[in-house]
Amino acid sequence: MKQLDPISHVMTTNVKTVQINQKMSEVLRLLSENQIHHVPVIDGRKLVGIISTTDIIRLNITVSTADGWSIERVMKKNLVTIEIRDTVRKAAQLMSDGIFHSLPVIDKDGHLVGIITSTDLIRYLVKLC
Repeated sequence: MKQLDPISHVMTTNVKTVQINQKMSEVLRLLSENQIHHVPVIDGRKLVGIISTTDIIRLNITVSTADGWSIERVMKKNLVTIEIRDTVRKAAQLMSDGIFHSLPVIDKDGHLVGIITSTDLIRYLVKLC
């Protein structure tokens, strides 16, 4: 049954990340150059937050004001994550209420191994049809 496929079949593994001590201008550049909407924030190898384009818009951060904001101040810290051994169904259930549009994927040690986005799920569904 496809809904029980592991999340590893759907997630993005080449995740663009930022270190917590980087500048916000680097986050803006990363989002723009890679045409992505979510950037996990790590401290060393530990996942500590996530920044989305919605966060940046909500705070009205622009290129000229970006470095007046710290990544730690902008990022969401109360993360909802999914484990690599979880299923596509679980990811869809977590994202179905519309609060989250991405979920960092972690291994059993809590290290970031991927990210699953609503776009990833839609692409997966299209393949099934």
